[in-house]
Amino acid sequence: MGKTIATKIFDAHLRDTPTPGNMILDIDVVMCHEITTPIAIMDLMEKGMDRVFDPGRIKAVIDHVTPAKDSKTAMQGKIMRDWARRHRIKDFFDIGANGVCHALFPEKGFIRPGYTVIMGDSHTCTHGAFGAFAAGVGTTDLEVGILKGVCSFRAPETMRVVLNGALSPGVTAKDVILAVIKRLTVNGATDRVIEFVGPVVDAMTMAARMTLCNMAVEAGATSGICLPDEVTAAYLWPFIKDEYPSLAAAVEDFKKWHSDPDALYVETLEFDISALAPQVTFNFKPDQVKDIGEMEGTRVDQIYIGSCTNGRIEDLRDAALILKGRKLADGVRGIVTPATPAIYSQALEEGIIKIFMEAGFCVLNPTCGACLGMSAGVMAPDEVCASTTNRNFNGRMGKGGMVHLMSPFSAAAAAVTGTITDPRKFLNP
Repeated sequence: MGKTIATKIFDAHLRDTPTPGNMILDIDVVMCHEITTPIAIMDLMEKGMDRVFDPGRIKAVIDHVTPAKDSKTAMQGKIMRDWARRHRIKDFFDIGANGVCHALFPEKGFIRPGYTVIMGDSHTCTHGAFGAFAAGVGTTDLEVGILKGVCSFRAPETMRVVLNGALSPGVTAKDVILAVIKRLTVNGATDRVIEFVGPVVDAMTMAARMTLCNMAVEAGATSGICLPDEVTAAYLWPFIKDEYPSLAAAVEDFKKWHSDPDALYVETLEFDISALAPQVTFNFKPDQVKDIGEMEGTRVDQIYIGSCTNGRIEDLRDAALILKGRKLADGVRGIVTPATPAIYSQALEEGIIKIFMEAGFCVLNPTCGACLGMSAGVMAPDEVCASTTNRNFNGRMGKGGMVHLMSPFSAAAAAVTGTITDPRKFLNP
């Protein structure tokens, strides 16, 4: 019987099997941010185990509340800085160099096909876009990862999601994953790896694949994963060019991580994406999704464009296509946060930041703050946000607020009309 990519990665990293189905894996990268990691650091210190297994394989960033908004968040940052300094963690990204972790770390070339990756953050699954097994973990597992470089997982069960057809203009990876979650529901992939395949995935950029994998957890998945190919190799080429004689050689090597043709899946779902309309959530669950036309005219108070889901340069370009020469609707405020300093700089060079500012948007430094209602865009009760983020739970972006998840195209359309609007009206006049 053939193996899935997830099984191949598990087999290559297996340290021990202490009980049936319980697999201890060696971890290639342990990622850390200032919300969950300080708890682990302090606990290790209290236990007299203030050590790291390998400072070169730990990547750390302050990204959720940056700069700090109060004494508590300032202390979280201080704990991280002191810890990184103590253990000579070179890849620590502080204010000015920092960004949204799941955009910054891939941008730095830290993720490779076949890697195992953990972080105390549920959207760590984003990095599966590179053909890696990447999963969010709790504090105890994070501590063990920092100390020993291992983590315990159940043997992986993989479900296959086949995306057929082609994306039509105005429809993006965000719309695709919302449609997938709608069909799966928030529990449909619990304790599973979702393997995304098909012609739609093959045609996607790395940024789009990261959007797909980023929201796999919203269907309950442990991780999302794509098979590494030429798109993957081209993205990583600046970091791997000394390891391979050519790009083609890298692509050929990556095939060792492809699932076998006779691999066993617990379930296979097929989607025809060709006729898919832009999607949008309603109510307070990410599987409560409708075609955008069904939500047309719904009032919005705030637009938020950014996050680990949709804060990359192509997301900003999409929004700018609609915003160029237009203004925010009366009574609507707009916030945009490029996900990393490099993305911010590129958006400046391309004139995208100017487009946002001329439209009336507030342009912020890279941060996760608004996405989880911590800073930089928290809503008041009864306010409504059209957001490119990944969660719409009750209170997610502020107590009593409503979040409608959508693509950057759709968020930009809502910005200029003041209501949820099909973006294709602006893209295909």
